[in-house]
Amino acid sequence: MTQSDNWHERAKNVIIGGVNSPSRSFKAVGGGAPITIEKAEGAYLYDVDGNAYVDYLAAYGPIIAGHAHPHIVEAVQQAMQQGSLIGAPTPWETLFAERLQKAIPELERIRFVNSGTEAVMTLLRVARAYTGKTKIMKFAGCYHGHFDQVLVAAGSGPSSLGTPDSAGVPESVANQVVTVPYNDIASFQVAFAKHQDDLACVLIEPVVGNFGIVSPIPGFLEAIRETTEKTGIPLIYDEVITAFRFRFGIVDYNAVKPDLIAMGKIIGGGLPIGAYGGKREIMEQVAPLGPAYQAGTLAGNPASIRAGMACLDVLEAPNVYPQMNALAEKLEDELLRLAKKSGLPITINRLGGGFTVFFGDHQVVNYEDAKRSDSQDFAVFFKAMLARGVHLAPSKYEAWFLTTAHTEKEIDKTLEAAEASFDEVKSRK
Repeated sequence: MTQSDNWHERAKNVIIGGVNSPSRSFKAVGGGAPITIEKAEGAYLYDVDGNAYVDYLAAYGPIIAGHAHPHIVEAVQQAMQQGSLIGAPTPWETLFAERLQKAIPELERIRFVNSGTEAVMTLLRVARAYTGKTKIMKFAGCYHGHFDQVLVAAGSGPSSLGTPDSAGVPESVANQVVTVPYNDIASFQVAFAKHQDDLACVLIEPVVGNFGIVSPIPGFLEAIRETTEKTGIPLIYDEVITAFRFRFGIVDYNAVKPDLIAMGKIIGGGLPIGAYGGKREIMEQVAPLGPAYQAGTLAGNPASIRAGMACLDVLEAPNVYPQMNALAEKLEDELLRLAKKSGLPITINRLGGGFTVFFGDHQVVNYEDAKRSDSQDFAVFFKAMLARGVHLAPSKYEAWFLTTAHTEKEIDKTLEAAEASFDEVKSRK
């Protein structure tokens, strides 16, 4: 047994399933013990057995400046020396909020929380307080956290109410959720017309990051914005994965602007954080100004705030995003070439420095398309890449994320591993 195996067995005796998030298990790739990481630095992970891996997991998105970036480490050290948790206002909260607002002008007012899940959860409450309505509309396959209202699957038709997608979610909660297919304008319009009198908000990942990277088709976001704007129903963008991932701020989306935005991941620089904000008149529903209550002991803690500010310093440096984009473009082009050479049909969805490899030759524009990609091929590919020193997320639905620490050296190593791994997938068919 490896040391990773030993640590996983030991963890299972005290941590449920041996992992603190189900996405870290290898259940979706055929099982086995996940590798146990001892250290992370730059573009690499190092496990307890002494193996090094080029990392494309990026902690499921937050790590964009590479692991243990010196500027971020220094910022956290300074915060710890001056007090990691105050419980009272600090200058850093205001400075960071001002900086986020400058990058994303739609954030007229901001509140910091501790996770993306908490940010989305609170925005739904705020939208209900603002509109006096109860139902929410979301899109199939978009993940918004693990709280009850968003763990609801689609019903039997595009305008039907949802059904619980997890044990422990009451039917009464599911009955307040309308789920429609992503990138399907007609289904959205049918569902909206049926439920608009009861809708508190429309919640969407404008660029999907949770069944792979999937961009909106032309006219999709525009149709949603036009419809919600006419009826005064708030449009919420879940930018937990996407804020600052593809550019400094959020993607322009053809000038389609939301009313409210939830953020997390990257803005914490590797520490826990969330933030929500948007139009002033809606945000003024939040206590202490309004009746929608939300509070948090760790909200705005100096360590997370200063780590986030340091991360933005890194991302504001010249040529950061073009460099990640160029490396990701090279990876995309070469992976497609190598897969074709091996006789494997794949599709790659990419935006900037993030992309997803789907095993199949069909276009992926919604969750049903993503589900059709070959799970077994991905599982073989994942383990083959891991054995060759390349660390991906253990799920066919997740993205590969580049960081500012990735260079041509890591790309070349990845492509060498991919060539052999594609051959391995093909040989097992």
